[in-house]
Amino acid sequence: MGKVFLGQRGAVPPLAAKPMVTLRHGAVPGGLNRLEPTRHPEHLIGSHGGVMQAFLKGATVQTTRSQKDKAAAGLSTEKKAKAIPWVEKYRPKCVDEVAFQDEVVAVLKKSLEGADLPNLLFYGPPGTGKTSTILAAARELYGPQLYRQRVLELNASDERGIQVVREKVKNFAQLTVAGTRPDGKLCPPFKIIILDEADSMTAPAQAALRRTMEKESRTTRFCLICNYISRIIEPLTSRCSKFRFKPLANQIQEERLLEICEKENLKYTKESIAELVRVSEGDLRKAITFLQSAARLNVDKEITERAVLEIAGVVPPKMIDHLLQICFTGTFEKLEVAVRNMVDEGYAATQILSQLHESIIEQDLSDKQKSAITEKMAVVSKCLSDGADEYLQMLSLCSVIMQHASQNN
Repeated sequence: MGKVFLGQRGAVPPLAAKPMVTLRHGAVPGGLNRLEPTRHPEHLIGSHGGVMQAFLKGATVQTTRSQKDKAAAGLSTEKKAKAIPWVEKYRPKCVDEVAFQDEVVAVLKKSLEGADLPNLLFYGPPGTGKTSTILAAARELYGPQLYRQRVLELNASDERGIQVVREKVKNFAQLTVAGTRPDGKLCPPFKIIILDEADSMTAPAQAALRRTMEKESRTTRFCLICNYISRIIEPLTSRCSKFRFKPLANQIQEERLLEICEKENLKYTKESIAELVRVSEGDLRKAITFLQSAARLNVDKEITERAVLEIAGVVPPKMIDHLLQICFTGTFEKLEVAVRNMVDEGYAATQILSQLHESIIEQDLSDKQKSAITEKMAVVSKCLSDGADEYLQMLSLCSVIMQHASQNN
């Protein structure tokens, strides 16, 4: 066996003389017919080059896509900038622009001049400028850069339970701040915490605020904003300077609405502006919203009184007069049909109720009859707020009006 091996070995050239060959996975050693050289590096480079080209093409596609996306985003931001609601667009930027609230403006102006600011409590009906006033004052006090750091605003949409008051509000209140702004101007060495719609806070959360307001008075001022001051606990109201925001006078509202009409190049009639003021009932925010809706409804046309009434959802006065006429002279069958028609038309029962109230006060009825009817109106209003059926409640009210009208006859 040894000789055969030697002979084979001699016959086979030495391995060193052979070119270097790399065995493929699975090749059998000694079986030379099964040995295959691996691919040349040039081939690999070629394949890598193809991959690289595809990769670069993909990158160019991605870059063009990203550029298109950025362009689309730029267009969308431009559209958003144009489509801002007028309520935000014409919100007062400084304290001087706040309309009709002279006492509050005078106090805030003093604080802007360097005087100390007390804890504030703003209360009054919606749309009278409570939130706008304190936000405008804060922007003037701190400037656009410091505003976000120095002001904490929490409203009803935020979580404001006792835990938030103990953690978030307390931690923010404990931070100390400097008395200068980045632009070199002086600013007060305290922060402002705005608790909007504070009357919706729970009593325990309000109670947790008491000690924080006292302890952090050196570094923090609180501004509570609410519609109903009776829902704020007494210990908090006694720690704040209270300011009542009055419903805006008709003349002030008219001036603001006419100013917006001029800036937006709107066509309008005097009657339509007067109707806007009447429908909004001292709520400037509602008046501006109705004005924008009317402008969108009548593009490049004159804003009419009828358009304002349609947008506001007001029941036409003729319909209210017709309903009262049936109550005074008609039959119950006619009354039932009239009430059904009004509800089917989609008019809100609360709107019908408020307009009926205005009409009943002006009717030629005795004081006893008017008081009985308005007492029934109060009951109906409570039932409607509890979710009662609108048709039945309106029918019930109109039946009472009919009874007292028949006594009058």
